[in-house]
Amino acid sequence: MTGNTAPHQSHNTIPTPTVAPPDILRCAYMELVVTDLARSRDFYVNVLDLVVTEEDDHAVYLRSMEEFIHHNLVLRQGEQAAVAAFSYRVRSPEELDRAVEFYQELGCRVERRTEGFTKGIGYSVRVQDPLGFPYEFFYDVQHVDRLAWRYDLYTPGSLVRLDHFNQVTPDVPKAVKYMEDLGFRVTEDIQDEAGTTYAAWMRRKPTVHDTAMTGGDGPRMHHVAFATHEKHKILAICDKLGALRMSDRIERGPGRHGVSNAFYLDLRDPDGHRVEIYTQDYYTWDPDNPVVTWDVRDNQRRDWWGNPVVPSWYTEASTVLNLDGNPFPLVSRTDDSEMEVTIGADGSSYTRPEEGQDSMPEWKQGEYKLGHQL
Repeated sequence: MTGNTAPHQSHNTIPTPTVAPPDILRCAYMELVVTDLARSRDFYVNVLDLVVTEEDDHAVYLRSMEEFIHHNLVLRQGEQAAVAAFSYRVRSPEELDRAVEFYQELGCRVERRTEGFTKGIGYSVRVQDPLGFPYEFFYDVQHVDRLAWRYDLYTPGSLVRLDHFNQVTPDVPKAVKYMEDLGFRVTEDIQDEAGTTYAAWMRRKPTVHDTAMTGGDGPRMHHVAFATHEKHKILAICDKLGALRMSDRIERGPGRHGVSNAFYLDLRDPDGHRVEIYTQDYYTWDPDNPVVTWDVRDNQRRDWWGNPVVPSWYTEASTVLNLDGNPFPLVSRTDDSEMEVTIGADGSSYTRPEEGQDSMPEWKQGEYKLGHQL
């Protein structure tokens, strides 16, 4: 699930367009390429209980229980597992013209389709963004029944909405600036004492994030996340996986993140695509919502209980495709990786200080405590 690797040119700047970005509402769906459509369908439908909206011999269109648009996830048959699109809904059809102008000024490849790139979606714009990711923007969509009131269909681990994407990129500061130009706001990030940013969580809807930028060889997709209403539903998914003798699908968790404060479970699908089940983060819509910065050596930022992160979580991710459907070449990260700092170096923690020592380093004292603002 990797592509060719090219050297990383650190911190190249992306010019800020003079035109306004499209007004993005939320992350809406992801298009995954899978190598065995029937096997993947079984995992997402019979194990994770996503709802089939439509399907044919080449693709399955799935949605969560509270969704009213055609789909949140597309599984498409292909020879190599990959991600074909990170798709966002915009506020109106006119915003698609803004998307075209915004990305054309950046010199990005732009494609438009009146009937959409997938079933159930109308006029859409897809771009290869400056970081190499295949982004899609759309407004017109086929509405379907929202199943929020169909308690006869709910299962103990029902997934209710698409929550976020997580992307791997070799230059996080460059990615953050570009996403801020696109209208996203940072809610939380991870830094070291030198100010190196290892990851940033960014949002359009009023939650912690619609996507996160995580440092590493990229562009790659780290995970796609679906939300449940309560953490006991995540425990029910774990019980179901155990009963089905599929506990090897669990990569991390269950646990609680420090970043986002959410309860989580990380799974791997039959092709290795990472799926996170997620619940109980917090509201971020106020204009003065403070950014929370975490110390990269704080072992509670990734897991609030202090459990170690498995190395695969830092190193493995899904290939992304260009607009021709071919793997996009990887660029290597040359800055220190979070894994090297937190595992390979000293694995230190500021959450259990020695007697007489503060739990945070001097550069953080007076600003943050255990990753949170005072």
